[in-house]
Amino acid sequence: MNALKKYLLLVIILILPTAATLAQDVVNIVNFNEAGKQVTRFDVAGDAVDAHDGEIAYFNGTYYLYGTSYDCGFAWQNKTAPFCGFKTYSSPDLVHWTDRGYLFDAKNPVWQSRCNGNTYGCFRPHVIFNKKTNQYVLWVNVYDNRVGFRVFTSNEPTGPFKEVENPKLAVNNDAEVAGLNNGDHDTFVDDDGTAYVAYTDWRTKGTIVVEELTPDYLSGTGRHVKAITPGKTEAPGMMKRNGIYYLLYSDPNCGYCSGTGTSYRTAKSPLGPWSEGIKISDKSCGGQPSFVSTIQFNSETVYIYGSDLWNNAARNEALANYFWAPLKFDSTGAILPIPCNPSENIRIRKGKSEAEAKSKDLDNTAGNEGFTTQCDIAKGTQRTQSFTAKKSGTLSSLTFTTFRNGVPDAGLEIAVYAADKSGLPEGSPLFSANVAADSLGWAAKRTFIKPNIKVSKGKKYVISAKSETSAGCYGFEFNDALPYAAGVAAVKAGGDAGFSVEKGRSLKFETFVTGK
Repeated sequence: MNALKKYLLLVIILILPTAATLAQDVVNIVNFNEAGKQVTRFDVAGDAVDAHDGEIAYFNGTYYLYGTSYDCGFAWQNKTAPFCGFKTYSSPDLVHWTDRGYLFDAKNPVWQSRCNGNTYGCFRPHVIFNKKTNQYVLWVNVYDNRVGFRVFTSNEPTGPFKEVENPKLAVNNDAEVAGLNNGDHDTFVDDDGTAYVAYTDWRTKGTIVVEELTPDYLSGTGRHVKAITPGKTEAPGMMKRNGIYYLLYSDPNCGYCSGTGTSYRTAKSPLGPWSEGIKISDKSCGGQPSFVSTIQFNSETVYIYGSDLWNNAARNEALANYFWAPLKFDSTGAILPIPCNPSENIRIRKGKSEAEAKSKDLDNTAGNEGFTTQCDIAKGTQRTQSFTAKKSGTLSSLTFTTFRNGVPDAGLEIAVYAADKSGLPEGSPLFSANVAADSLGWAAKRTFIKPNIKVSKGKKYVISAKSETSAGCYGFEFNDALPYAAGVAAVKAGGDAGFSVEKGRSLKFETFVTGK
């Protein structure tokens, strides 16, 4: 090979990206809209993601979000509230999430007695994979036993998970059963396969403990370090970077608070000694730190920070959103302050798309991007959204995204009207249905209605939502940044004379038209 050919070959090799680089893409994670308001994350079906105080994990090319569900109406310290269970969602890209259901059946009497409103509740599902046993191991925080945790195993990251024997830990192992002993935790697997659990010692008013786990990851070995933090902290998250271990945590501890600080400490060993704390966010971007996830690729590692954007300390947190962003470091390895940007670009490896195929009968949709919530459909208030039929046929079904808040004493009336030139309801309803309060959940989801009425291509119609409830309210999702162009949103307060058009706004809906 002559010198020119060798030179050209070298240039080609240098220019061509590696296989690992080809497999990675930049994705945009949106946390807030242009007005700075939180946005709802929807799954690919169009329902709000309902998994809180958990984590994101990466297994076999797929991302998994684990969390506590609130949709059934769980409310902390409400003795009549049921426990909803733990959910998981999967995604190829951290943007499109598919609901994979519950990790195990928590509707039975045993789990209701352990976790319902009569108890402190059950929280923080964390899953790690054990290469030696080929098992996925789930740790959850409970308050019905002495140790404060229950452990499960499964052959799949989505479950079903089966409970194993109660774990043993070194701290508070002689405390009273079912007390506030150990709580908020994280599980972490080191490079050599050794696993650890970081947890909160409530008996010392919120200091953090790190304890080594047994080779099967099902219990503690007793090797531990305690009082890593001085107290009034919780929600630890462990990670490792360039041989240094990091422990992030809520500083101070503040359950369901919107705006609690995030600090971190470092060590050369999981069992310390640990450094003094360094604060990287005063308000955790409007929430409380929940996790830090290590996503390892062939040529790059991404550390994703997550905080729960709690809903103003509500006892039911079905409407809570999330702040996710990649951690950034300076040349010394210090974590840079979290900027709380409305959106963040993350370079990740994408997996196979899981996007749900839309029905061929879908005629109109306001989409899933950029929506936020409001709850005021009560005492006669009426919310409407007009749309323009794209084809003639039968309006076989429609969806209106809604949720309940509190305990409504009347149902939600969904109606369809013909629209006037302004896009407001005209005449009597072409169809009307009453949705019972107890058929709706606390998370924002699509409610399906089947009008089965004729519509004509190019003609405008109106979807209306109204309730006479005097307690609680029904909510809706609205978008002021990417409005649906072929219709308008409007509101009419109970007792008012007329509607007010809300310019530039759309409510979240879908319409399906069959036939001609």
